[in-house]
Amino acid sequence: MSQRERIAAIDALLPQTQCSKCGFDGCLPYAEAIAAGEPINRCPPGGEATLVRLAALTGRPVEPLAEPAQPPLAAVIREDECIGCTKCIQACPVDAILGAAKRMHTVIVDECTGCELCVAPCPVDCIDLVPHPTWQAAEGEEERDAYLARRATLGRTRHRARQARLAREAKEKRLERQKRMMQQRRPGGSGPAAAGPAVKRQRQMALKAAEQAVKRVQQQLESAQRRGDAQAEATARTQLPEAERLLAEARSALEQSQST
Repeated sequence: MSQRERIAAIDALLPQTQCSKCGFDGCLPYAEAIAAGEPINRCPPGGEATLVRLAALTGRPVEPLAEPAQPPLAAVIREDECIGCTKCIQACPVDAILGAAKRMHTVIVDECTGCELCVAPCPVDCIDLVPHPTWQAAEGEEERDAYLARRATLGRTRHRARQARLAREAKEKRLERQKRMMQQRRPGGSGPAAAGPAVKRQRQMALKAAEQAVKRVQQQLESAQRRGDAQAEATARTQLPEAERLLAEARSALEQSQST
């Protein structure tokens, strides 16, 4: 089994709550860490069942869980106490909270993984964690297993979609910032700014930012290829030409300022 296949197999066993209780930023990073030798007993939402499966897959001994096992939970916002600060929305790793600034927020229970990450940021402590109603309503082991499988599939899909959205928004902000820096104008004029020391510094900063953007996209592409994440790889390949174009523009602008 290759390293990529090993990571995918480990990730398939994790509950996809994206809770970070393992010490890593989500289930996939923890799967990568396990493949690299990290302990397999750091997943409270997975509990004993996941621990046993991980032990069988990796050939490691079953050790006691680092933290007590956690049953499936759901977050519930006491809406009459919510002040609309959006901090829980920003913290949710699967975008399962609806709301807007200064407006009441609510949890989409069917999409909530019970990660608890929304609780700590709430400044008015109006979020409760309760047993997930679907888990409670399940009759028998078969229905409970089916719920856990659905939660894992949905949690993985929504977490990846959120990561892609955040990366896209961050990229758009970086590109806009680079464009502003490269399009400096004379006060009150429409032509290119005079190539004085200040302009040269600005263009040097723009070039550095463009180089970092290209490097970041290349790293994302390499990481996606190592993980075998086709969606992330496609996103990185789409972003790379634009980042390289802006880098070329930044280099050209700096060269022009140095020649004047």
